[in-house]
Amino acid sequence: MNFLRGVMGGPSAGPQPSGAETIQKLCDRVASSTLLDDRRDAVRALKSLSKKYRLEVGIQAMEHLIHVLQTDRSDSEIIGYALDTLYNVISNDLEEEEQEENLPKQVDDLGSQFTEIFIKQQENVTLLLALVEEFDFHVRWPGVKLLTSLLKQQGPQVQQIILVSPMGVSRLMDLLADSREVIRNDGVLLLQQLTRSNAAIQKIVAFENAFERLLDIITEEGNSDGGIVVEDCLLLLQNLLKNNNSNQNFFKEGSYIQRMKPWFEVGDDNCGWSAQKVTNLHLMLQLVRVLVSPTNPPGATSSCQKAMFHCGLLQQLCTILMATGVPADILTETINTVSEVIRGCQMNQDYFASVNAPSNPPRPAIVVLLMSMVNERQPFVLRCAVLYCFQCFLYKNQKGQGEIVSTLLPSTIDGNSVSAGQLLCGGLFSTDSLSNWCAAVALAHALQENATLKEQLLRVQLATSIGNPPVSLLQQCTNILSQGSKVQTRVGLLMLLCTWLSNCSIAVTHFLHNPANIPFLTGQIAENLGEEEQLVQGLCALLLGISIYYNDNSLENYRKEKLKQLIEKRIGRENFIEKLGFISKHELYSRAAQKPQPSFSSPDHMMFDHEFTKLVKELEGVISKAIYKSSEEDKKEEEVKKTLEQHDNIVTHYKKVIREQDQELEELKQRVNTLTSQNEQLQATVTQQVSQIQQHKDQYNLLKVQLGKDTQHHNSHSDTFQMNGIQVEEVSKLKEELEEWKNKHELLQGQLREKDSAIEKLKSSQLELGTTEQSSQTSKSGGLEHNNELQKELEMLRTQVQLQSAEISKLQLENQKLQVTNTSADPALGDSGSTAPNSSELEGRLQQEIKELKSEVKALSEEKESLKQHLDSSSSTVAILQDEKSKLQQEVAESKKEQDDLLVLLADQDQKLSALKIKLKDLGVPVEDEDDIESGDQGDEDEDGDEEEQD
Repeated sequence: MNFLRGVMGGPSAGPQPSGAETIQKLCDRVASSTLLDDRRDAVRALKSLSKKYRLEVGIQAMEHLIHVLQTDRSDSEIIGYALDTLYNVISNDLEEEEQEENLPKQVDDLGSQFTEIFIKQQENVTLLLALVEEFDFHVRWPGVKLLTSLLKQQGPQVQQIILVSPMGVSRLMDLLADSREVIRNDGVLLLQQLTRSNAAIQKIVAFENAFERLLDIITEEGNSDGGIVVEDCLLLLQNLLKNNNSNQNFFKEGSYIQRMKPWFEVGDDNCGWSAQKVTNLHLMLQLVRVLVSPTNPPGATSSCQKAMFHCGLLQQLCTILMATGVPADILTETINTVSEVIRGCQMNQDYFASVNAPSNPPRPAIVVLLMSMVNERQPFVLRCAVLYCFQCFLYKNQKGQGEIVSTLLPSTIDGNSVSAGQLLCGGLFSTDSLSNWCAAVALAHALQENATLKEQLLRVQLATSIGNPPVSLLQQCTNILSQGSKVQTRVGLLMLLCTWLSNCSIAVTHFLHNPANIPFLTGQIAENLGEEEQLVQGLCALLLGISIYYNDNSLENYRKEKLKQLIEKRIGRENFIEKLGFISKHELYSRAAQKPQPSFSSPDHMMFDHEFTKLVKELEGVISKAIYKSSEEDKKEEEVKKTLEQHDNIVTHYKKVIREQDQELEELKQRVNTLTSQNEQLQATVTQQVSQIQQHKDQYNLLKVQLGKDTQHHNSHSDTFQMNGIQVEEVSKLKEELEEWKNKHELLQGQLREKDSAIEKLKSSQLELGTTEQSSQTSKSGGLEHNNELQKELEMLRTQVQLQSAEISKLQLENQKLQVTNTSADPALGDSGSTAPNSSELEGRLQQEIKELKSEVKALSEEKESLKQHLDSSSSTVAILQDEKSKLQQEVAESKKEQDDLLVLLADQDQKLSALKIKLKDLGVPVEDEDDIESGDQGDEDEDGDEEEQD
């Protein structure tokens, strides 16, 4: 510290050292001191001297400072001092005091020279990039400022070093994500210098997500209401997008155009426009113009124009255009921006035609703009912007051209409102030469490349004064031309006439029909006038050449050959060609040919239109050739023209036919594609259904024997494990049901055997019925009862068979429903089947079980047939028995009758016997008791019972 006090001018008895000596001592201290604190203090002292003694510090200390950056990176403080010192040496951003002391030229030279010394070793720039990556504020911020200064001084060289450095650009992109606004804002300034005029770095920065980050910063800062940071971000966006088609496409594809719309939401209260807001909005408008510039590729421009319409950006710009209180320069730039957004885009042009100004009554925006254009009190730049807007509206817009020309035609003129045509005519014939020129150019654009409208404009009639007949618009233009008005007015009218007459023979005929026009033109061309009039002479020569080249020889006095002879006699061919060449040699012509937008430093320089320069370039050569052609060559050329016209008509016809056929072919192709896709879908469906049908056929062989299973049960298990579409659970259930039916079948067979044995017993009993009357009677009654029981059992058997038949028919119906369900649910079955294990062993086992089930079903069907036969035989036996039963019933009835008769006889006999017994008793004859008689009767009954048991 004592050393520093001595160096920095502490109290000393000796003479004070000079600045150079002090700097030398400090440099020695930096180079030789072993203590970090001493080196740090020395570098801090160099920093304080670097502004005043810039040259000395730069020459003596730069090498030592670079060494400090390389060796003392662990100490952020000394690194920060070293970076600040280098920045002061290299940067030209000096304070006012130093600017007064040093000449600017010398300052520029110093900064450039020191920068060249620093970047001579590329490792220095790489080291600086590494330091910029440090998060420490005292290192990162001065590093950013130093790198920005290097780019300002030696931009291309530093850009190349950074470009070849690994991840060089990516490191700098991280500055935009820094949470400290100072570093982030200086990072934006650094990227501005880095991306200037270097397409490769611009692409890298863009693909490092620069658009997203910059748009986020602009939104955070308040869009157009933001401060200087918004301006810096907009300048960086312009660097990235201007003349860089790749980045423009990336910006559009990333949907960043949609994020530009909020920039122009300025609100209804437009008062209080700050200077920064005007600057920001001006840059935002310029950024929109960068995306839709006429110099961009047409495809890229068109896609950006459509995106701006769809996201509402064009509508927002039109709102600003029609708003009140907007500053003049913002309004002018907005008009230019809208012009390029709608230029050549039919959709945007149609929308612009529909925009109305908020007036009472509402007027179209085009009419309001034209009123400003022909108003000489409006600023010159605003009138130029309106003319450009009108030109862009009509560019490749035949519909818009027709609407403008229609406002001039007699049948469409509305006397109650001002139309675009009336404003153009008013400007064309006003006393203001600038209005004359603007109106003439605007009307020429309404006729550009549109022969139909050129013919229709010939119908326009103008009332020049009260009492005089109206004159045509063409005649009025030539009248004003011949009156010797200002040069600007005559140039405008001549450009209009040249555009009107070119490629329109009818207009040429109308022009030649006025006998004063040709003498006026030849007189203008033949005179030797000053330099100001040479331009008018060249345009007159062009108009005369157009009258010759597009002449159809319909007027005898003004045929091509006669006009050429007139030029030869009064002007001379060489002189005519020389005057014609005055146009393309003019300085203002070359300036107008550069870009479509009319940009003139003053109204006096407003002479040529961009589209007119194309016309001159196209016609100058052909007119020069036409002047030197002979009459025979003209005839041949006319014949060729006629042939070409016929050919063109034929070609046009065939083009129309081909266009219609192309449309039909396109429609047919679409239909074919649709039908092909449908056919492919149907074929795929058929193939799938064929496979499904094959699977269902296999399933049907099993499902047709599935009895007692309802569809609900099937649906609940349709998503279980499957193999080839056959459910394992269904197979097991079929087995169980088969066992049940086997048991039922055996039971029925047992019952049938019992019935057969009963029938046999009945038959044998019937053979023994004729032994005795009483035994036959009893056996007949017993057989009858047994026959009744057999009939009941047969009826029960029949009902069981009927129930089983009904159940079988019901199961068959459910089987059919199940097949339909399986057909409709086959995709699900296919999906579940695809997930089932495709095991060959399991499949073989299932196939074996299926075969066994089939054989069992076949055996059951055979047994069923035998049961049916047994039932048929039993039914026939039952019928025989019923016949025998009926016979027996008759015999029983007869026997009952006989028994009744015998009973009556027995009763009479008993009465007689009782009477005889009484008489015998009275007579004293002994008679047997009734008990003996009853015992005898009981014995008879026992004998009858024994006989029945034997039966």
